[in-house]
Amino acid sequence: MTSAPTPDTSQSVTIRGEMSPPFSEILTPQALEFVGRLHREFNGRRKELLERRVQRQRAIDSGQMPNFLAETAEVRKGNWLVEPIPQDLQNRRVEITGPVDRKMIINALNSGANMFMADFEDSNAPTWHNTIDGQINLRDAIRRRIDFTQSDTGKSYKLGQELATLHVRPRGWHLDEKHVLVDGEAVSASLLDFGLYFFHNAQELIERGSGPYFYLPKLENHLEARLWNEVFVRAQEDLGIARCSIKATVLIETVLAAFEMDEILYELRDHMAGLNAGRWDYIFSIIKTFRNRADMLLPDRDQIVMTVPFMRAYTDLLVQTCHRRGAHAIGGMAAFIPSRRDAAVNERALAKVRQDKERESNDGFDGTWIAHPDLVPVASEPFAAKLAGRPHQKDNMRDDVRADASQLVRFEIPGAKITEQGMRTNINVGIQYIESWLQGIGAAAIFNLMEDAATAEISRSQIWQWIHNDQARLEDGRTIDLALYRKLADEEMANIQELVGSSRFRSGRFETARAIFDRVVAERDFPAFLTLIAYEHLD
Repeated sequence: MTSAPTPDTSQSVTIRGEMSPPFSEILTPQALEFVGRLHREFNGRRKELLERRVQRQRAIDSGQMPNFLAETAEVRKGNWLVEPIPQDLQNRRVEITGPVDRKMIINALNSGANMFMADFEDSNAPTWHNTIDGQINLRDAIRRRIDFTQSDTGKSYKLGQELATLHVRPRGWHLDEKHVLVDGEAVSASLLDFGLYFFHNAQELIERGSGPYFYLPKLENHLEARLWNEVFVRAQEDLGIARCSIKATVLIETVLAAFEMDEILYELRDHMAGLNAGRWDYIFSIIKTFRNRADMLLPDRDQIVMTVPFMRAYTDLLVQTCHRRGAHAIGGMAAFIPSRRDAAVNERALAKVRQDKERESNDGFDGTWIAHPDLVPVASEPFAAKLAGRPHQKDNMRDDVRADASQLVRFEIPGAKITEQGMRTNINVGIQYIESWLQGIGAAAIFNLMEDAATAEISRSQIWQWIHNDQARLEDGRTIDLALYRKLADEEMANIQELVGSSRFRSGRFETARAIFDRVVAERDFPAFLTLIAYEHLD
């Protein structure tokens, strides 16, 4: 592979990453100009909205609590609906998610799930290779010419006849792509991921009876949704694609977005398919948003389950809001990875997955998320029983739900504790995940759970909050400070070395991962996203 030349011009799209003949098929002059037009038109507004996030956080730090917006009350009171949803998005009982590597795409499309969300975001480490190779893989999958042969076993993979409907999740508004410059400025990663995929595949998808379907991550307010809608309108106009061809599902995975679900649906109503309860990022967002509040400390992450009151308030409101507007409500991720060696672990974990999906189906969700193909039958059963042949249950209006702002921010968990084991788990998983991410693997199976950037964010943000809050104590009364953290981190590094083996430890990037984790838990100014720090170390 060779590096692309860097033109000396103020009006250009420049590639700083390595190029190969396959990459050149994606990074065509026409595709790059399309991305460049999107970036020039919308990046200024993106930056303004990111600065608005900073200002909103300052207001919260000064004591202002989030609430439903007075200025959008008429939107919440109105009787509007989203535009009709295409036929191939009507049955969304089980959605599998994962990164955009070739084998994953084939297995996910073949999994028996109704939908597959191909992910450029939290489960994908955005190396230059992963980013562009993912675009190649999706292009080939859409045209049904994708295959894969495992190098060590010779096992081959190819598409079957019945495939899941494809969605793509671009990276969030907060991320840049350092390998592509537009007029000398790093391109918005969101616009690059969206733009390349849309340019190469929108018309092909429509001709095949589907469409360009997207998941939108980490929105914090309706103005960020409005920006996406403007991008969609412009992209469709630019390429001569019919208006409303794009359909998007928005992840409600920030606590601030939970107060603007109606408004987010309204801004995207021409392109809206539904909302998803992104539970892991939502927990991270709570910790991040209220990190300086002594009265809002959260306990060990395994105690923050979906049945605690503030999580129920958020998910119940999501279902009610979606169904009132004719949109789908999609439940949260089951992150368990079945073990091939421990039947007892499987039995206990699968029982929890089944219980979780029964709760979601009974609460009115139209579908749910899983991370592994083996969970398709377990997740399907409760929805099949509840829906009884119907594609969804949008007629369940959840009139029993009452929107109450205080319920969304009353973070009380009876009997909750911060434990030494909870600290150790956060440290161990956080360092292991960062090391995996630095190796280019964004979805890592750790202790039978599929960890991604969202769960790693919980791990590091909890440690940060406990260290930097004088009220945080372990259940045995010990103060949580940097000295305790460093002691436990040293011990967990030794445990990781024993777990992975000395050879793997020496050849890996564990010391760099530890240094990154140290930084994001020790700095007094809370780093907004772990991935922004780790991205500095990624090729």
